[in-house]
Amino acid sequence: MSKVLIALSGGVDSSAAAALLVADGHDVTAVHLKLADTDTDAPPGHGCCTLDDAQDARRTAAMLDIPFYVWDLRDTFQTAVERPFAASYATGVTPNPCVTCNEKVKYAALLERAKTAGFDALATGHYAQLRRDGKPVVTPGPNVTLHRAKDAQKDQSYVLYMAQPEQLAHTLLPVGGYTKPQVRQIAADAGFRVAQKPDSYDICFIPDGDTAGYLAKRLPVAAGTIIDNDGTVLGEHDGVWRYTVGQRRGLGLDHHERRFVTDVNATTNTVTVGPRDALACAWVRIKTPRFTTSAPIQEHLLVQIRAHGRAHQATVVRDTNGLKITFLEPVYGVALGQAAVLYDRDNDLCYGGGMITDADRDAVFGLRNA
Repeated sequence: MSKVLIALSGGVDSSAAAALLVADGHDVTAVHLKLADTDTDAPPGHGCCTLDDAQDARRTAAMLDIPFYVWDLRDTFQTAVERPFAASYATGVTPNPCVTCNEKVKYAALLERAKTAGFDALATGHYAQLRRDGKPVVTPGPNVTLHRAKDAQKDQSYVLYMAQPEQLAHTLLPVGGYTKPQVRQIAADAGFRVAQKPDSYDICFIPDGDTAGYLAKRLPVAAGTIIDNDGTVLGEHDGVWRYTVGQRRGLGLDHHERRFVTDVNATTNTVTVGPRDALACAWVRIKTPRFTTSAPIQEHLLVQIRAHGRAHQATVVRDTNGLKITFLEPVYGVALGQAAVLYDRDNDLCYGGGMITDADRDAVFGLRNA
């Protein structure tokens, strides 16, 4: 029997995960994390860390008869996630706060604290699978590999790519082998009131979904120009942080053709727009890759650049600058700061990945040398 700390958010996934751990005979303790100061009246499925979430988590723990604690990690979350989130947009980079939270909070802070407190593993409600010798992992230990979830529509291996082998050895992901309907049924069978609780789709610390409004309170107005691909000035903006590559709506342009953001340059304070074809990307580079396994990666594999996007065929070459990933066909809307996550050709095993630090869209059209 392992001593397991379950991060209990108050949602259906972590509640079902806790029930599965108890059923498997683990010695389970629940902890609810206070991370962000979101409004307590946020609509269902929006935000996190509300009073309702904490109460739902406490009820789940009580029904399972397991210890329950609330840990205040707001300072860590603000320093490691919220501030870098705004700072990234200010430099024209599009961050993924869920990836940062998993790396800096769930693993760097929570797992280490759990191990110090004597726990064998940290469990979460993430949809991903861990395997050892090809079999599902039910107890912590070494030689673990990270795989996609059974439910492809809910797979979250993308946001766990940064987990190191040593960290995965102290991780349990109980719901990864179930579909979402099955997870809701597990919660319903346990009598949890959260069985039909809506999923959360927004950035947890921006419950109203207004990222631009959130950033406007934290970043200064910095007027600049919006230009077409040929350099023609089409309009003005009041901050590059309002834009991200691939964006089409909210450009404020009076133009007869659809335009997409193709580049955000904080140095020159310009936002470049163009037709969809101008979003085509030939290759990306990861400067500091992270790997979930010591197994050698394949030269030809699949690469995913969005949390719920499809995986693209690519070749990967390691050089002195990290990894260069060359797509076998153009990929559209790649933004610096996004994670490029590597999977084997069976689209199951997650090797790892990293933040995109360079992307070449112009090479597709011969506008500059690759």
